Amino acid sequence: MNKLLRFLQDDSGATAIEYGLIATLVSVVIITALTTVGTNLSTTFSKINSALGPAAS
Repeated sequence: MNKLLRFLQDDSGATAIEYGLIATLVSVVIITALTTVGTNLSTTFSKINSALGPAAS
């Protein structure tokens, strides 16, 4: 019974799990931001390309 109580009160692994969750959240935010920036850049370059017209041969 004493070992079970010590096991339930032990929270030494909680910090590693919290750091893992924070790293995952930061990764998701970075990926989302880069995807949005990439889409905006693609749209901007497409507008510039169409404004310049076809290339002269």
